[in-house]
Amino acid sequence: MEKAKKDYKPERDKFLPIDREDMQKRDWEELDFLVISGDAYVDHPSFGHAIISRWLEKLGFRVGIIAQPDWRSTDDFKRMGRPRLGVMVTAGNLDSMLNHYTASGKKRKTDPYSPGGAGGLRPDRATIVYCNRVRELWKDVPLIIGGIEASLRRMAHYDYWGNDVRRSILADSRADLLVFGMGELPVTEIARALSEGREVSQIRDVPGTCWKTHDPGNAADAVLLPSFEEVRSDKKVFAQAFKKFYLEQNHSRGNRLIQDQGAWNVVQNRPARPMTEKEMDKVYNLPYTRAAHPSYDEAGGVPALEEVRFSITSHRGCFGECSFCAIAMHQGRIIQTRSDKSMIEEASSFKKMKDFKGYVHDVGGPTANFVVPSCPDQEKKGTCTGKSCLYPGPCKKLEADHTRYIGLLRKLREIPGIKKVFIRSGLRYDYILEDKKTEFLDELCRYHVSGQLKIAPEHVSPAVLKFMKKVPRNVTVEFIEAYRKKNRELGLKQFLVPYFMSSHPGSTLKEAVDLAEFIRDSGLRPEQVQDFTPTPGSVSTCMYYTGIDPMTGEDVYVPRDHEERNMQRSLLQYWVPENAGTVKKALIKAGREDLIGNDSKCLVQEHGFRRRMVK
Repeated sequence: MEKAKKDYKPERDKFLPIDREDMQKRDWEELDFLVISGDAYVDHPSFGHAIISRWLEKLGFRVGIIAQPDWRSTDDFKRMGRPRLGVMVTAGNLDSMLNHYTASGKKRKTDPYSPGGAGGLRPDRATIVYCNRVRELWKDVPLIIGGIEASLRRMAHYDYWGNDVRRSILADSRADLLVFGMGELPVTEIARALSEGREVSQIRDVPGTCWKTHDPGNAADAVLLPSFEEVRSDKKVFAQAFKKFYLEQNHSRGNRLIQDQGAWNVVQNRPARPMTEKEMDKVYNLPYTRAAHPSYDEAGGVPALEEVRFSITSHRGCFGECSFCAIAMHQGRIIQTRSDKSMIEEASSFKKMKDFKGYVHDVGGPTANFVVPSCPDQEKKGTCTGKSCLYPGPCKKLEADHTRYIGLLRKLREIPGIKKVFIRSGLRYDYILEDKKTEFLDELCRYHVSGQLKIAPEHVSPAVLKFMKKVPRNVTVEFIEAYRKKNRELGLKQFLVPYFMSSHPGSTLKEAVDLAEFIRDSGLRPEQVQDFTPTPGSVSTCMYYTGIDPMTGEDVYVPRDHEERNMQRSLLQYWVPENAGTVKKALIKAGREDLIGNDSKCLVQEHGFRRRMVK
């Protein structure tokens, strides 16, 4: 940062302050809020710290950002002084443990959210470490945590990397408040309350927040969850607590929750209400530079920006509710969308950027084609408790309709200077097939595929799909055939890039072999295979830890052994030469030696292999 001070670049003035020099240029003596982030400072609406900081700025507060501070001392944390109203801390766009470690526990060498992709610029459990440094400096400053790490660790939770149950991160971090989910509305209320002189310890009524108290009587209306000690000592109790917690995540019908963490009781208020279209427009129309801070230029910028720089977030929320995904617990299941006008203005603004070549990289959200609510009831009643919109099949009230999305994409394509508009966010192909009102598949293949379309069947075995809450094999086959047929009709050579998951709860070697055979017969060749990683907040993580499906109480097989997980992963890329030995070992262990030999159906080609005799 010293070099950045000596070679001050004028474009820095377009960003929020990162040091005293920036503050002096604005004639600021102090900040109202200091935002600390585990990600590099990227002023783009795909980065949570940028959204919250710009939102606070819009509300009239003086905001500064300290990105990736050196946590080994307090020096970086105090470079802009104590803020007048509070400190807000986020670990970044990913949980810091997921950012650092692979599913096998190996340390990642790079970090796309850091300058030049360098690793090691944030600590493990970044939220807790940053908060401890803040408390060393200012013991009584209002301290608010948020972002994905805080959101999904808001109650007692299983931590894969420590292989244990941990307390709420609110208790461990010594913060005053925790914002869960998308933070604009809660942060607005918190910031205004603090500016009006309210003590942070008295801010207990804000939806979308957690707070802590020594006296559970302060939340007498809350539903009691089993305590931290109870869920840590009994896996069945953990599963029961998770179900109760999961089913209360409803802004209109959910109840407050309280859980004894030992020294503190943590209270979760109801989730914040969904944002209106007008509010969403305000968030995405803020004056983002859509660039990484110029102090990172020498390092080559921030890699995570490149994929999203010319992308448009059309909506938030996902009603797909896949078990292994924590979006339902973070963004929620209700779709919150922007106006077409707002997105057209955003796309038009790309043309002013010197390195824009006419290609919009993506228009989507957690699931690209979920741009309208799944049914009208959600606006009045919220989501249905204990029921899914798409699993085990489409709900009778589901309104599968791409009319709005097609209309938006057509408007974007018509903007002068826009050559192509791609869709790279995931698509739910069961929703596409369910839509009998539009020809979305035709529109998609004609205009919005960049040679390859990514789909995520994840698995094909019924024994695994039921725990994943994913569609049956026949639906996947139907879509593959429809996609290929449509491309033949259009005279296009566009391919499918599938994502499959190995070692998910419910998957034995038998199911892994079934999936490998499907891959063989379908002609698909997954470039990437995701080894299931238990991240906080998901139903699948609860299954992994407890061996129980929390929603049904059913026992679930969990592949935990490292060797078996390696076998399952290798089976899904059986054609890779270096996987041959592991695949062969897996097939023998699964009793499927019939797949070793010279036959075209064999997963391991081996001349003269002698199958063992089965008595």
